[in-house]
Parts: sequence; C-alpha cells; structure tokens
Amino acid sequence: MILYLNGIYVGLLILANIVAVKLFSIGNLAILPAAVVIFIFTYPIIDIIVEVYGKKEGQRTVKAGLITQVLAIIFIIITINLPAAPVFTEQASFEMILSGSFRVILASLVSYAISQTIVVYVFNHLKMRHGRKKLWLRNNVAVMVSQLADTTIFITIAFYGTMPLSVLGGLIVSQYAFKFIASICITPLVYLVVNFIRRQESVMAEQTQNAS
Repeated sequence: MILYLNGIYVGLLILANIVAVKLFSIGNLAILPAAVVIFIFTYPIIDIIVEVYGKKEGQRTVKAGLITQVLAIIFIIITINLPAAPVFTEQASFEMILSGSFRVILASLVSYAISQTIVVYVFNHLKMRHGRKKLWLRNNVAVMVSQLADTTIFITIAFYGTMPLSVLGGLIVSQYAFKFIASICITPLVYLVVNFIRRQESVMAEQTQNAS
C-alpha cells in the first residue's frame, strides 16, 4: 500500500502545480488558487503514511515529492523551449498554463519543504505520545500547523512587495481558513484509509505466516 500512497501523493503534487494558475472564488469571501483543492488531500496522505508506516517512511515520501517537483519543473522548462511545430498554434497558451514566475516556483518549493517536514514531525511527536489513540487530534493539529506555515511562507515569498500588506494578510487568512475547515471535514477519510490499510497489512501478514 505504501507504493500506492506514494504514487498518489506525488501525482497530486504535480497536478496541483499545473492547476494552480486557475483562481476560483467562494462568493465574495475569498479568491483561491485551484491547487488548494488538491493540497488538502496531500497532507492527510503524509499523516496516513506516518501513522501506519512510521516517521522515516513519511520523510522518504516528502523527499520523493520534492525531487519529483524539481524534475517536473526542469522538464516543463525544456518542453516549453522546444521549437513549436507549424501546426501547433497554442504555444502561448501552453506557456501561460505551465510556466510560473520564478518567485512562485521558489515559493512553492520552499513552502513545501518546510511545511511537509513540520507535518511529519508534529504528527510523529503526537503519535509517540498517544499511540494509536486520538488519530483525529494528531491529524488535525499536524495539518493545521503545517498548513499555516505553508500558506504564510508561500504567499509571502510569491507576492511580498507586489501588493499592500493588508491584502497579503487577507490572502493568508482566507486560504488558511479554507484549508482549516477542509482538514476537519476530511478527517473521517483518514480514519477510513488507515483502518483499511491496517486490515490489509494484517491479512497479508497472516497469509505469509500460514505459508511459512
């Protein structure tokens, strides 16, 4: 199952970077990048991995995600700069969708590295304290703390100096509020996946024992 979780996690990261150029609004309350809809699922995946497989596996997944994002950026730059065929008339649109500014790319990588390290550390620390109990607590605390770091770091690096501080603060608050609420709503899914994996691991261990 760890391979499936890693594959889903890395895939979601790359997808989030692609769809991040689209903005959507929640009435008159907030304007958010579409990537936040995807990112709210990446943090629980890390929590699930640490819960079931331990801190080291969580750290490996975070490193794999960082390496994959760097490789994705490199290959996107390469494909953008390939000479367009005469029949390909959407080069401008292709570049607009796939290329972000250097500041946005830097902000994404820095906020990712820091926030994902935080989520692994906080979740594992609470797990060592509570054992298998209070999964809901460590899931939400770890995600909320790491998301606060992620949102603040990303928006500050990407947009500081391009807009008034009040607007910058508003972006941070609105995005974090959305992630905060989403994290609470997704907690039952974390329980569902963790219980499913533990049952599967138990069945596989029993089959292996019987076979030997």
